[in-house]
Formats: sequence, structure tokens, C-alpha cells
Amino acid sequence: MGRDASSRIAVEVVYATLERQTLVGLEVAAGTTVAEAIALSGIRESHPEIGPTGWDVGLFGSPVSPERRLEAGDRIEIYRPLVADPKATRRRRAGTGRRVGGKN
Repeated sequence: MGRDASSRIAVEVVYATLERQTLVGLEVAAGTTVAEAIALSGIRESHPEIGPTGWDVGLFGSPVSPERRLEAGDRIEIYRPLVADPKATRRRRAGTGRRVGGKN
């Protein structure tokens, strides 16, 4: 990676399933990318469903590119694909009856 080994930063990598959440804290060289930190974290060993590419990632709830350079204290989140469209799920839960123009 060719980065100054004396310049290290602390970051976290997190991934959650319905059953559990995994958080890995690690120290990486300044200038490390999101993708590099995920690889260094070893999180794929405990979650083999995380493939090497194609996953959406973010920092503190905001989507970012896997090539984004990290800053001290960043928390990398690996997002699972949605199983259902959240809007459609809300509509299903709400049902078809709507109150219009007054009390029912």
C-alpha cells in the first residue's frame, strides 16, 4: 500500500443480519480505503455471505464508494440487500382503508 506505517487511524467495520451484529475495530494506515479496511477486518470469515464485491457500503448511514479514503473514527457499514420494498411493506401494513375528510 506504500503508506507511512507511523500514521495509523482507528476505524470500525460493522455488518448485521437479523440474528446478529458483528463489529470489528481495527487500526489501519491513514489513506486506507473502505474496501481495503473491509478486507483487513476479516469480517468475511464470520459472514461468508459477504462477497468480495457488489455490496453497498456507507459511513454512519451515508452511502459511500468502496474507494473512499477513511478518516480516524469512521464506522464502515456493510449493507444487506433489501428483501422487500419498504414503501410497499408500509402500504400493506396500512391496508386499503383510508380516512378522507373526517372521522370514520
